[in-house]
Amino acid sequence: MTTVLGTAPIVRRRFVVRGVVQGVGFRPFVHVTAVGLGLAGEAHNDAGGLVIEVEGPAPAVAEFAVRLADGPPLAIVDGVETSELPVRGGREFAIGASDPDGAVRTLAAPDVATCADCLREIGDPADRRYRHPFATCTNCGPRFTITVDLPYDRATTTMARFPMCARCAAEYADPADRRFHAQPIACPDCGPRLEFLGRAGPVTGDEAALAAARTLLRDGGVLAVKGLGGYHLACRAADEDAVATLRRRKRRGAKPFAVMAPDLDAAGALAAIDEVAAGLLTGPARPIVLLPRLGRAGEGRAGEGRAVKGEAPLAADVAPGSPDLGLLLPYTPLHHLLLGDGPDGPGPGSLVMTSGNLGGEPIVADDADALVRLAALADGWLRHDRPVHVPCDDSVVRVVDGEELPIRRSRGYAPLPVALPIDVPPMLGAGAELKNTMCLAAGRRAWLSGHIGDMDDLATLATATAAEEHLEHLTDVRPRVVAADLHPDYRSRAWAVDRAGRGGVDGEGVRSVQHHHAHVASLLAEHRVPARQKIVGIAFDGTGLGTDGAVWGGEVLLADAAGFARLGHLGYVPLPGGDVTVQRPYRMALAHLAAAGLPWDPDLPPVAACPLPERRVLAHQLTTGLGCVPTSSVGRLFDAVAALAGIRQVVDFEAQAAIELEAAARGVDPGERRYPFPVGAGPVHVADPAPLIRAVADDVLAGVPARVVAARFHAALAGLVRELARRAARASGIDVVGLTGGVFQNALLLSAASAALRADGRTVLRHRVVPPNDGGLCLGQVLVAAAVRGDERRNDGEG
Repeated sequence: MTTVLGTAPIVRRRFVVRGVVQGVGFRPFVHVTAVGLGLAGEAHNDAGGLVIEVEGPAPAVAEFAVRLADGPPLAIVDGVETSELPVRGGREFAIGASDPDGAVRTLAAPDVATCADCLREIGDPADRRYRHPFATCTNCGPRFTITVDLPYDRATTTMARFPMCARCAAEYADPADRRFHAQPIACPDCGPRLEFLGRAGPVTGDEAALAAARTLLRDGGVLAVKGLGGYHLACRAADEDAVATLRRRKRRGAKPFAVMAPDLDAAGALAAIDEVAAGLLTGPARPIVLLPRLGRAGEGRAGEGRAVKGEAPLAADVAPGSPDLGLLLPYTPLHHLLLGDGPDGPGPGSLVMTSGNLGGEPIVADDADALVRLAALADGWLRHDRPVHVPCDDSVVRVVDGEELPIRRSRGYAPLPVALPIDVPPMLGAGAELKNTMCLAAGRRAWLSGHIGDMDDLATLATATAAEEHLEHLTDVRPRVVAADLHPDYRSRAWAVDRAGRGGVDGEGVRSVQHHHAHVASLLAEHRVPARQKIVGIAFDGTGLGTDGAVWGGEVLLADAAGFARLGHLGYVPLPGGDVTVQRPYRMALAHLAAAGLPWDPDLPPVAACPLPERRVLAHQLTTGLGCVPTSSVGRLFDAVAALAGIRQVVDFEAQAAIELEAAARGVDPGERRYPFPVGAGPVHVADPAPLIRAVADDVLAGVPARVVAARFHAALAGLVRELARRAARASGIDVVGLTGGVFQNALLLSAASAALRADGRTVLRHRVVPPNDGGLCLGQVLVAAAVRGDERRNDGEG
């Protein structure tokens, strides 16, 4: 309805904005925009999103609609519903009280790193938030980890226990202020408080607690520090004894630690940082970024020759033997104050910053729990009284060919939804056994939890249950189907069966999804490939149960969301002893040698590494098949080649041998020699690894350096990907190739294979939203389960 006032018609229009629109400064943005255009009206949150009514001259209302479509920088607008209303009159624009009701749930926002404005305030002695560890505003600060319920308001976060002082309340209510409706708003008068707990007892007061924690770090201690999503364990990254102590206490083996540098220049003294990596390090999500390590500290950022005054080299135990370093920058005011200079003197320099847990356990987030579970790991605790409602580990990414490749999707990204290519009923994906995440989906959205971890103990199972229940609460999705991995012995599957048995899934129970089909489907989901459109999915990983009972891991699938045909795979070799062989690559090398018909020459490193009694038992297993299962795993092939090359015989952590084999190959010219990797003809193309194994063994016995062997192997595997894609294209007529599975975390292989495929004119799909490893599996599970519900074609295995 319109009213004519002079020559301009007056209109009133209602906008309902869906997406990530709460906790991102949308209401303040709306207020400033409306007032600037001379419009009256109001805006309020409800459980479904943001509801706005504006009234004024029609051209101004039209311009408001244009600006609304973009929103503030942190917002993600999924859609805007518009309707006309009767003109009411009025001259003011107001922010109204939130309405807890809503037909559709809105999207919770991820945690956001401290913005430049807040950093300036905590560094300004004249500002009332000078050195305040909890400074935040509309543009930054905790979101997901403090959200108890929606709509997102202070009363529905863990900040509800901190009543605003008069000055904070005035800022909160002032449309011209940067903290207008900033729910985590706080200051030294009304916000959370720091406390240090050490052997001498508690130290209270923000500055005193900070000083005690920094003293502990300088003295070589290990500090448990409470972050946004839980506790970290920290020590000085340059302190050899402290890092060695932390590694021993955490039972870390040789797995690299992440390092938090004070700023980008300090990070640039430790690793080569290009423009893309710098953007990730300094962006709002602030993940850990895996970067090429410089030869020594002080060489400068990306070869620029910059040095950082006073920055000592890293201790050898930070990332032993690794050419890469996981770096992150401070993302809370507390981190900045802990690492920076202060009244007590210079900062401690770069810190090891690793999850507060023992290996394999979930991150500790509860204060009382931290005192118990971290008692044997930490020398002191720096904590605060703002509760963490949702534990959330740090995210991890790397950069390949100038593009972000997720390795672990958690803080800063969770719980942002992934848009799906089809409508799905309410569903739950239970995820994988390792690197577990959960996924709830409904309509065309899928919400992934943060990183949960390996489903191998009660603490992780409890964390998984809590994470899934909170996602249900925030999204209002009640799953009718639970999708789980095909493997009957996976704990994630047992969890799924238990979840289905607890009711609320309409009696449909658990739907099984083959592991590698789920990997390919995760690519289909994130690239929004239509449900009936097939691609050639090349899924290379370590372990996944196949439809024939074998352990798959080198698969070429012609797949859409509802089904797949197996067009090719790596030739089977026996996997003797299961997990024990995964932990001892020399066993996989001996299995490949035996399958290739080669003797166990004692001059080959894996033969020498295998004790004689074990060698005899292994020979009996491989001869009789006792305790062996056939595997097509490319991950296990990496183990075998790493062992043959003398790079790694026993691993301390998952994929260590493969990681070190990639590291050895980086930047190395393989020369003219090419390792053969023949592919047999037939309806299913089988790549025979035996000729490659023979060539590797010949090179090793001839004294060819391990790094050259590694480079030749990577070239051969990239060539195999190219050949398998060619054959799949001839068989199917499809030129879209998806690369997925944990092996494609390997930047060298991913880049080389992608270049080869593109040179052949193929479209390459790679992961940009969820990890190629099992951390993205739950997304594929829900897509497959939903598509199969609408299309009952069966997974037919061998084509």
